[in-house]
Amino acid sequence: MQHPEHVPQLEFVAHVEVELASPMEFGEVLTGTRRVIPIIGGSIIGPSLKAEILDGGADWQIVAEDGTAIIDTRYTARTDDGSYIYLATSGYRHGPAEVLARVAAGDAVGRDEYYFRLIVQLESGGSGLEWLNNTVFVASAGRNAMSVVYDLFALR
Repeated sequence: MQHPEHVPQLEFVAHVEVELASPMEFGEVLTGTRRVIPIIGGSIIGPSLKAEILDGGADWQIVAEDGTAIIDTRYTARTDDGSYIYLATSGYRHGPAEVLARVAAGDAVGRDEYYFRLIVQLESGGSGLEWLNNTVFVASAGRNAMSVVYDLFALR
């Protein structure tokens, strides 16, 4: 068995808190239950990145028959110097039915009780933010009653 030549490392970039409005429930569609969850604000705070999440984005989510949430978000943030950042996430949230029911009810559920992982794409034309455009980012997330929180990592 051949060993990998290079094992990527994770570098912590920021803690992200995405504030949410109430979901719009569209009901059953071909691929599952469609929900659109408006993004109304939040923050990105870390050693490599700091910005305010702006009102106006959303998660265009599908919930599969087994309870898996298929995440599809797009939203924007603004740094203190006025530079804009585009964020898009995709990923999955799943776990035991009883745990997902607690998450859906807005209960405090430990992130280690279920799986919620994201691939995060960031883009910006802001000065000093060029590195966002060609870096692969991943995140470990959690769902609260009216927010999603995640720790953002650059894959090095």
